[in-house]
Amino acid sequence: MITVAQALDALFALVAPLPTEDVPLGQAHGRVLARDVMARRTQPPFAASAMDGYAVQAAGLTSGMILTVIGESAAGHRFDGAVATGQAVRIFTGAPLPEGADRVIIQEDVSRDGDTISLHGNLDTATHIRPAGGDFAEGTPLTAPRLLGPNDIALLAAMNVATVPVTRKPVVAIIATGDELVQPGESPGPDQIIASNSHGLAALLAQHGATPRLLPIARDTHESLSLAFRLAADADLIVTIGGASVGDHDLVAAAADRQGMDRAFYKVAMRPGKPLMAGRIGTAAMIGLPGNPVSAMVCGHVFLLPVLRRMQGLGDAPAPRRTAALTHALGPNGPRAHYMRAVLDGDSVTVFDRQDSALLSVLAQANALVVRPTEDAARRAGDRVDVIAL
Repeated sequence: MITVAQALDALFALVAPLPTEDVPLGQAHGRVLARDVMARRTQPPFAASAMDGYAVQAAGLTSGMILTVIGESAAGHRFDGAVATGQAVRIFTGAPLPEGADRVIIQEDVSRDGDTISLHGNLDTATHIRPAGGDFAEGTPLTAPRLLGPNDIALLAAMNVATVPVTRKPVVAIIATGDELVQPGESPGPDQIIASNSHGLAALLAQHGATPRLLPIARDTHESLSLAFRLAADADLIVTIGGASVGDHDLVAAAADRQGMDRAFYKVAMRPGKPLMAGRIGTAAMIGLPGNPVSAMVCGHVFLLPVLRRMQGLGDAPAPRRTAALTHALGPNGPRAHYMRAVLDGDSVTVFDRQDSALLSVLAQANALVVRPTEDAARRAGDRVDVIAL
């Protein structure tokens, strides 16, 4: 068996960042920016008012001074003239500052009578002007790689970037295996169960930028498994679920070998998730996950998501961790790293008593995994432990 860190290193060696494609801005959310893009204009492109009020020359202003209003500047409709001493232009938030003006008096600080305004006492000292280029200048880069969120999309739109270079989405073929499985909505036989892992993993992969492809359930025959591998041949990553152990009906490794798999490793010192297998079949990386529901989903978080990040150009790194304080004591851990379902609440974490790898109901209640290293000593309440947020 190899360690989790060794398994991750081997998985990173199996994949590389995918090619770049250009997509419309409206399709770029949730994608990974593949190369730097430059602002195509300055923002704001002109000095603009930050408040509703009156644009004036700052020099010589005094309380009670009377100014003549000579026009108006609104967003999208600038005042074409210039402001001189003793004059003011009615201005609204976002409107271009008229020539000659270098200050905006907010409307609450004046009294207006027809075409004149008088300034109140105790004027504030702020100019209430957004300078041209105060946000960014033409040519300012948005640097890659980065996972594009809503704020990035807003910035790209303001930069006048309509087409965005992103990393192509990884196509992941998911093959659930086993005679005992039927799809949700079907009527299982007396010895069958519903396939759950494939649907949970497809949702996890889609949430993190992949295009999952759910293939038909592969039965426990060499012919069925070979067909499934052939159907998955054009994927970037093939994920099998089940059949990775050493029982008489665990045929995935043999089927993969017949497809020419170059195996990287088999078995990882962790629980749940020990019977993990990986390698390459043709142009695709292949990861064989255990069939127990929680094992498959935990391996999805620990292994599949970091692999996806590498394929999308986001670097090589394990799942992010933080520390939290245990709310209760835990016994010592054994020779395999243990990823324990838990509830993280602020800076405190509570580990569920039941950790059987078949209990999806416990996983559904969890929002974190507490990571116990190998041979970890018993822990007391208040001890800090590593946590992966789910």
